[in-house]
Amino acid sequence: MSPSSLIAAIIPVFSGLLGVALSNLPISLTAGAVPAPLLAFMAVYFWSLVRPDLMPPAGVFLIGLTQDVLAGGPPGLWTASFLAAYALLDRQREAFASLAGVGALLGFALVAFFSCATAYVIACVYFYRAPPMMPLLLQLAATVLCYILVLPLLNGIQHRLIGPLRSEF
Repeated sequence: MSPSSLIAAIIPVFSGLLGVALSNLPISLTAGAVPAPLLAFMAVYFWSLVRPDLMPPAGVFLIGLTQDVLAGGPPGLWTASFLAAYALLDRQREAFASLAGVGALLGFALVAFFSCATAYVIACVYFYRAPPMMPLLLQLAATVLCYILVLPLLNGIQHRLIGPLRSEF
């Protein structure tokens, strides 16, 4: 494997890890009123659809585990949630990848909802009670709205970095 193709293979997982780091910074534009968006999930979703060969389950596991460690929630919460979303995308890749425009945003919102619902169910089991749903719903809304802003960046990385680097095999 050439160094450039190795770099191309690392970028998608690195973008997820960067998303984890950024979303867990102790900075809030809303003074803590709205939880930080799941930036790492955006990377998992995008790369799982666009270049699934570069976002393997092990990469999703690493991203989810890092999110769990930095977010400080129940162990395995986001790891299992991200892997569940990855499994859904793996089985329905063609359906989600064929969406465009508003449909693509709705597809993202559906999978993000599935991921958050999975996290909520895991939290219910972990805590033996139903935690408040509003923070998770606000995080879901922030994630969907921020995806509109992050998607052009991820597309740019795919077209300007991954595409040219992968062609140097």
